[in-house]
Formats: sequence, structure tokens, C-alpha cells
Amino acid sequence: MPLTLIAVDLDGTLLDSAGQLPDRNRHALHEAASRAVQIVLATGRSFHHTKDLAARMPDGTVLVLNNGALVKDRAGTTLAHHGLPAETARYLIETTRDVREGAAAIFDRHDAHQFVCERVDWAHPHRQRYYLLHRESITETGSLGDAISDLGLDPLQIGFTGGVRAMRELAALLDSLPRAAEFSHTLTEYPQRDFSLLDVLGPGRSKGRTLAELAASRGIEADDVMAIGDNLNDRTMLEFAGVAVVMGNASPELKALGWTETATNDAAGVAKAIERALRHRE
Repeated sequence: MPLTLIAVDLDGTLLDSAGQLPDRNRHALHEAASRAVQIVLATGRSFHHTKDLAARMPDGTVLVLNNGALVKDRAGTTLAHHGLPAETARYLIETTRDVREGAAAIFDRHDAHQFVCERVDWAHPHRQRYYLLHRESITETGSLGDAISDLGLDPLQIGFTGGVRAMRELAALLDSLPRAAEFSHTLTEYPQRDFSLLDVLGPGRSKGRTLAELAASRGIEADDVMAIGDNLNDRTMLEFAGVAVVMGNASPELKALGWTETATNDAAGVAKAIERALRHRE
């Protein structure tokens, strides 16, 4: 089977536990690219939080961002944009107001309105570091719905954070809403920290759907795609790919699906999977 495209998640996958890019992983991606394999970074991060890493990737690397809501090249040129309609976003914010701590709207912008939030406790230990690193791109507001209206833009996503159980309960509530067909959602969980991200996207949007669209636009069949991931938000792209690889540190729910397992992110599991695939390609 020819290997034509490799899609790799970032946190918990390409990056180690300290958030660093192991040299072996970087070398493996460059080696694959030198053999005419398309490299795709598929992440829940925004471009603002991915661009420095992208600069270390091979020429031609494509970024699937915000869990599939946005596609850019390494320079930041937008290749595809799949926003959540502003009216749907306002509906979600109001509907969930009494059952969640805070909410944020993420936009494809380069200023302080890239991340607009209300009722977010930035002193929380799982949020404080993020705030200190990215506060120049964050605007706090008393009414997120009004802020979305004032900006006049569709957000890429609405984001909620909290404990694992709380976010699963919120996800179940979203599924029960009468307008549930107007959006999709995905969870990224860190049970060891009891912390979870719940991202609400446009209808049917996910990493997997966006990766499938990208592959189709380039004439690449699913059987010729390898995807590597570790968390629940990677499931759809793993399901799409002809070769699905989960990290040794992956969510037990992903491991239970029977895909090939590689080493952990602290043991260059991505490089090992790519090196193995390139050997089989020869």
C-alpha cells in the first residue's frame, strides 16, 4: 500500500510530556516529506498556538486547526474555513449558561479578540499557564453572546473546560438540545488531571471530516493515509485513515478500538510509527 499522507496530532502525540518536539520525530517527518509524503498537523490548537512549531515542519506541511474548523499552510494562509454560525453560537452560550462555569469563542484573528471569553477562572491551575502565555490574544467580556454580535464574525468554535465528568455531562446535554443538528462537538480529556476540553464546531465538523476533504481535494485515497493520535478528538481521523496508529499513552477508549499501537510520546512513538511505515513502503 502506498503511503501518501501522514496526519499527526500534536499534544500527547508529536510533542512529549513537556510540550517539546523530539528531534527523532522531526527527522522522521522530514524524511517522509523527502519521499513525497504530504505532512498534515491535525490539532485542536489555533494557528496562533501552532505557528512556531509549524515553522519547523517540512515545506508544504498543511495545518488542520481547531479540531477541523480551519485549514492553513505554514505561513498562515487560509485554505479552508468552517465556522460555527454566530446565531448558533449565541444559542449555545445562552442555553448552557446555568450548567457550565465559563465559555469562550475562538476566532481566526490576530489580535486580542482571537479568544473571547466570559466567566473563565484563569487562576485555576490547569488554565493559568495558558493565560500567562497567551493573554495578548484574550479578551474577557461580561456577555459572550453580545461580543460575538459586535464582532460580526462566525467563530471557529465555542469552547468549554472543566472536570472530565462535568464536560461529559455537558456534552450529553448538547446532544439532547432541539437544535443539536446545527453543531458538532468533541472532547479532549486528561483524566489524570481531571481536566477536559469540550469544543463545539460547525455541523458535522471534525478532524476526520476535514482530513477526508483535504485528502480528496488532492486525489489521495483513505487507504493511502496514516493518522496518529492519542485522545478522543483524534478518533474521527483515525477512523478515516487506512493506517490508524494510537500512542502508547493514548486514551484507553482509543486503545480499545484495536488500532496499531506505537510507543509513548516520551519515547518518540510518532517517529517509530513513521519509520516502520516507510520501511514497509520500500
